[in-house]
Amino acid sequence: MHLILLLSVVAIASLGLASSQDRLDCEYSCGNVSITYPFGSREGCYYSPDFLITCDQSSAGEPIPFFKDNSSNVVITNMNTSKGEMEIQMFVASDCYNSSGRAKRLTASLSLMDFRISTKNRFIAIGWDTQAFIAGALGNDIITTGCTSICDDTTHITNGSCSGVGCCEIAVPKGMSTFAMSIGSSNNHTKILEFNPCSYAFLVEEGKYDFSSHDLLDFQSDQKMRMVLDWAIGNDTCDTVNKEADNFLCKSNSTCDQNYTGPGYRCRCLDGYKGNPYTKVGCKNIDECEDKNHGCTHKCIDKEGYYECKCRKGYSGDGKIGGSGCRANRSLLTIIAICTSAAAIFLLVSVTWLYFGIKKHRLIILREKFFKQNGGIMLQQRISGDGGSHDQAKVFTIEELKKATNNYDESRIIGKGGYGTVYKGVLSDNRIVAIKKSKLPEQSESQIEQFINEVVILSQINHRNVVKLIGCCLETEVPLLVYEFIPNGTLSDHIHNESKSLAITWDIRLRIATETAEALSYLHSAASVPIIHRDIKPMNILLDDNYVAKVADFGASRLIPMDQIELATIVQGTLGYLDPEYMHTSQLTDKSDVYSFGVVLTELFTGREALSFARPEEERNLAMYFLSSLKEGRLFQILDEHLQLNEVPSEIVQVSRLAERCLKVRGDERPTMKEVAMELERILASVIHKHLWVQGTSNEEEAEYLLREPNEEYEYTNGANTSSSTFDSMSKQTILPIASGR
Repeated sequence: MHLILLLSVVAIASLGLASSQDRLDCEYSCGNVSITYPFGSREGCYYSPDFLITCDQSSAGEPIPFFKDNSSNVVITNMNTSKGEMEIQMFVASDCYNSSGRAKRLTASLSLMDFRISTKNRFIAIGWDTQAFIAGALGNDIITTGCTSICDDTTHITNGSCSGVGCCEIAVPKGMSTFAMSIGSSNNHTKILEFNPCSYAFLVEEGKYDFSSHDLLDFQSDQKMRMVLDWAIGNDTCDTVNKEADNFLCKSNSTCDQNYTGPGYRCRCLDGYKGNPYTKVGCKNIDECEDKNHGCTHKCIDKEGYYECKCRKGYSGDGKIGGSGCRANRSLLTIIAICTSAAAIFLLVSVTWLYFGIKKHRLIILREKFFKQNGGIMLQQRISGDGGSHDQAKVFTIEELKKATNNYDESRIIGKGGYGTVYKGVLSDNRIVAIKKSKLPEQSESQIEQFINEVVILSQINHRNVVKLIGCCLETEVPLLVYEFIPNGTLSDHIHNESKSLAITWDIRLRIATETAEALSYLHSAASVPIIHRDIKPMNILLDDNYVAKVADFGASRLIPMDQIELATIVQGTLGYLDPEYMHTSQLTDKSDVYSFGVVLTELFTGREALSFARPEEERNLAMYFLSSLKEGRLFQILDEHLQLNEVPSEIVQVSRLAERCLKVRGDERPTMKEVAMELERILASVIHKHLWVQGTSNEEEAEYLLREPNEEYEYTNGANTSSSTFDSMSKQTILPIASGR
């Protein structure tokens, strides 16, 4: 017996298989979970320490496999080598209150190395008064998303649906390697302590949790939720990994999976093989002929990695069902066609000409299809019907914009984000423009007329503090939008960049706030069809070389019919700037912009970001922290140190009180943008007056700079037959930072 075992080991070693991938002393299961390489439960059996699986043999019943996180043991319930997936049990985060306040809080987090959070999971929160967030690492960036669940009773709850009433859920961003869940409450559960005063949040594989109203009353927080992790080998992709290195795992009968986009790489068995592609002998030949449905009409012959079909004697062909099959042999007359060189060249030229001609024709047809699909004919009719005004939107061709951007060269990129990419372009008349290529799904037919209406109206807006829409290109699947170019970056860059923030003094910041308020007041009140921006934030306020504010990015804007004061919409915006009343009711009004502008005002004199999970919990939400600081008389302590103030000027106190009014929870208690603009104009005028009297004539240039006319004349030229129907040119965009329900 010992001799047989010794000979077996020698034979394996002679074949070069005595590596960690094929050791005989490795454990290949723990309980009912299979452990396959690159995973292993002891030293020498796994690829790297990140793939170490510990088998708890001491547990009652079946042994339990787990791997170690930074702070806990993560139980594994299933592993799939061919798909690169692992199913684990994940903890539930909870936040409980009693009549005295928070009573108990449990957090849930996970820190991974070679594993990623699969997009098959959903982030779910349940509770009567719950705000749940998940923050995670995506490469070198930290991203945050979340959802809100609010419920007064169980009357409107739908079992099995996480729509935001009692339960909310969102998709998980792709590629997160580390995450932490946090939960909060707007009212500390004070209104619903008689029910379940707790909120819960967890990650779970889609389809593995069904919400029930019973969970609001008696949810077991100690239960574990099944979630899925993706895994891969190392950090190199298939294109960058050294395939000749000894530690490259895709050996014989396997290959690097090009369909996996990393980070890291995965192996898969070649066609005709199956098994574990991470071991030297893991991928074994599939005997297709054992399957009765092999597809051969007569005889199936298995080969290494493939199979062949043979016809019976006297027949020929590929022998496959669905192919040429097997047919009787016939005596064939050998016919040799001798073609001249000229004929061959003529045929080649004819085929080439035909190929490129058909390709060009198809391209023209495709452009015409996109042009019509995006409402090009309708836009041309609108421009023609309005007399072809100089201020009307221009319809550019795809060639014009390719030439303007040097065929969208990467050196022309001036901005990139979730909505798309912005390029700097130079038109044929030497105008410098910004060209936006959006990442949007295909428009539905019902949105085409609305998109065209908004393009026509926005192109006619001629306000010194609104970025002008010059035109669009409709010959691509998603329309390209062309805007005037603003050279000095965003307000956010200047507030939060230490080297730039010193240059924008309080006087300049006050003027920027005033100009922004005037632009929003114009959009709300002076435009023929009122426009609600819906995403006011420093990132969407551009500055020119003279620090003149330009409101930009109307991708989420909505136009409100004249006979309506509010509009039901899907909640969109940026976390930290969203109107809480809008989040709760989904009713969009012009007061939603007022709230967002109030947050911008607060950023201007504090220099802090609207939302930051790097700050202490009570300071994370700037609006709430500002209101509490103002109430407690701590305004000076939160002012931006780059303003270099020894005391709080009266105008900052006035602006802070205005911001306080803008940040009222109830929209009807907030001022209108027109009232806000008038108040800021008054404050700015007092600052200018103070400069003129205090500084005298020695600083006339600075006074003149501040005296730039905030109410400079502007035009609003509305074309004939402009529809007042509600529309949204970028309605296909979806804002991810927060969602009301699913």
